[in-house]
Amino acid sequence: MTQGRLRIAIFMSTQIRNFCIIAHIDHGKSTLADRLLEVTGTVSTREMKSQLLDDLELERQRGITIKARSVTMRFKRNGQDYELNLIDTPGHVDFQYEVSRSLACCEGALLLVDAFQGVEAQTVANAFAAMEHDLTIIPVINKIDLTHARPDEVAEEMMNSLGTDPDECVRVSAKTGQGVDGLIDTIIEHVPDPGGDPKAKLQAMVFDSNYDDFRGAITYVRIRQGTVRKGQKIRFLRAGTEHEVVELGQFTPQRQSRDSLSAGQVGYLICNIKSLSDVHIGDTVSVPGDNPAEPLPGYDRPKRMVYCGLFPSDGQDFSELRDALERLSINDPSFEFEPETSDALGFGFRCGFLGLLHMEIIQQRLENEADIDLVQTAPNVTYEITDKRGEVHEIHKPQDVPDPGDIEEFRQPIVRCNVIVPDDFIGPVMKLCQERRGIQKSQEYLAAGRAMLTYDIPLAEVVYDLHDKIKSCTRGYGTLDYEMVGYEPADLVRMDILVNGKRVDALSIVCNRADADRRGRAVAKRLKKEIERHMFEVAVQAAIGSRVIARETVPAMRKNVTAKCYGGDITRKRKLLQKQKEGKKRMKAIGNVEISQKAFMAVLSDSEQA
Repeated sequence: MTQGRLRIAIFMSTQIRNFCIIAHIDHGKSTLADRLLEVTGTVSTREMKSQLLDDLELERQRGITIKARSVTMRFKRNGQDYELNLIDTPGHVDFQYEVSRSLACCEGALLLVDAFQGVEAQTVANAFAAMEHDLTIIPVINKIDLTHARPDEVAEEMMNSLGTDPDECVRVSAKTGQGVDGLIDTIIEHVPDPGGDPKAKLQAMVFDSNYDDFRGAITYVRIRQGTVRKGQKIRFLRAGTEHEVVELGQFTPQRQSRDSLSAGQVGYLICNIKSLSDVHIGDTVSVPGDNPAEPLPGYDRPKRMVYCGLFPSDGQDFSELRDALERLSINDPSFEFEPETSDALGFGFRCGFLGLLHMEIIQQRLENEADIDLVQTAPNVTYEITDKRGEVHEIHKPQDVPDPGDIEEFRQPIVRCNVIVPDDFIGPVMKLCQERRGIQKSQEYLAAGRAMLTYDIPLAEVVYDLHDKIKSCTRGYGTLDYEMVGYEPADLVRMDILVNGKRVDALSIVCNRADADRRGRAVAKRLKKEIERHMFEVAVQAAIGSRVIARETVPAMRKNVTAKCYGGDITRKRKLLQKQKEGKKRMKAIGNVEISQKAFMAVLSDSEQA
């Protein structure tokens, strides 16, 4: 009887296929996921809608995937039942951490490429990431229904850049459903069985989580070994906490409860966890007691590269902002925050992000979901400083940069950028990268008419607007992907902005010394336009240490106090003018200058435009 049960368990495990979809932005990941749901009958035609797995309002507004989503599809083929577990992943470089978490829970990956646009920068990055996780890669060429599709040339590009066999490329149209049925057969045939013993000690990986106001933390898990059942006690090994499983199930794509989840399956656990600190992405779920299963390796800690300050425009919203940030942090472990104070803005939080789009998404989610008006300071990257005593400090905000006399070495982060462009635009892209202090590493052709340029560029020169500039100079055909290389010494300085003689800490920036004069003049000019006029003149200065490198003056609002003094002695007019002058001098000494959010964001704009 035991052998019979074991034989059934093994038979059932061979019917599970765990895979994800990886691709560059806008190559059709979410649309292909929609067609897979439709073809497998997971979602009826009546319930079907575009971007079904993109359930965040912001994802639908922007047309991009921000959060990875899992869904279980039941499918019958040749008399056998299959369980296909799909994880739909984002495509933007800022959400690469979401992709890496998904890859760790799968045995296969659909590498999706647009039949017209071909291999893009993020396509290459995602393919290498899948290879590092030792996944079975199924190359898929999408959008073959387009009149200008070039699937044969794209298959050749994939062979040259990724080493795939052109004959193995599955050609589909996610929009019309053409070829999707054959793609499902390919997934069943080539994606390996997840393995794992359902009778072993429970060992599950926490790969994501979500917070529900009524159910608490919903934990997304991939079962590696063993079986978890409703009502069972479980233990989070990293957190060291024990909980009872109140509900478990799978996403189809809505939550559907099950009695148990076994080895190889992907699903969710609800344990009435109210404390957000009890759930850690990458944690291992096992059984309570002194002899749990071995902890799984988990995930590498995400490296935050861009930091900025978020302050409530109304100081009364500080506690609401803190609660909203805590709720977001459980869903997005790549985002971190800590309290900080600013002389100009009051109490707020210093937040770390993977990139500028990530920062923008978090800000919009806070404003939309928590209904909080935010003031955001200028973003900056993480620097390293070695002081005179030989100690190394990580600098997340310009205010922490010590005086120049205390700095032995100032290092900036360097990223390796892969830019894929049509060969007509190689010249403009090379010029743009060199202007950003880039050092060319290689140049290779993926196919006739398409090349990949590789540059090492300071991250500070990349995160602000390099992606937009590349899109502009290549008429939208260029794509950018980058990865962290390390830190290199550079001639960097902290540039302070002084308004009415007082340093505004929220406007300080770190920049290259050669750029300081130009950027200082540009920021001073922009602030002169943005700061409202007061009853006294306001000096706007840019300074490095005690040396002022740029100045602009916001003129005072003047009242014609001599308007009624027509005729008579001139000394009368001079006396009134002198009195007015002394009054403005007193106001300047004790007056405060109000700076709007628009003025704070002026330092973000391209200084060349000023």
